[in-house]
Amino acid sequence: MFVLGIDPGLTRCGYGLVSRGQRSGTFAAHAAGTLETSADDPVERRLSELSGLLGELLEEFDPKVVVVERVFFQTNVRTATSVAQASGVALSCAAARGCEVAQYTSNEVKLAVAGYGAATKRQVQEMVARQCGLATAPPSADAADALALAVCHLVGASMRDAVRAAEARR
Repeated sequence: MFVLGIDPGLTRCGYGLVSRGQRSGTFAAHAAGTLETSADDPVERRLSELSGLLGELLEEFDPKVVVVERVFFQTNVRTATSVAQASGVALSCAAARGCEVAQYTSNEVKLAVAGYGAATKRQVQEMVARQCGLATAPPSADAADALALAVCHLVGASMRDAVRAAEARR
């Protein structure tokens, strides 16, 4: 099962494609990067461009699940608005493609990936690299966050599968 994590942002939008690894508790990163739009362009053009870029990713990767970071809290209203707009575009693109959609807050992701809900960005990057068998940390913080979102979903999926199996044995 391929899971595409999206760390939404209007200027920089991270993405990461992950599947379960061959060993239990490991994952395989298949792609990671950052989509960018120009801050000089009008917001509507940037949102349209982001929609097109995300559509291309969904077409190329054909994920079963798309995981988008839930906008939970931002101190900067301007940043929160653009992140929320980019998040809405990602959710809409995933739904239009027929993908299952999930959302997690950054604290939920940090807890699942690093075991600590207040982990630093660097700790998350290092844990994602370790869990996905990468020789180095992902190319950008946005890509690392996107990979972490996908890993978070797969960690939860493993737990959900284990609960279902246990219930079936009853």
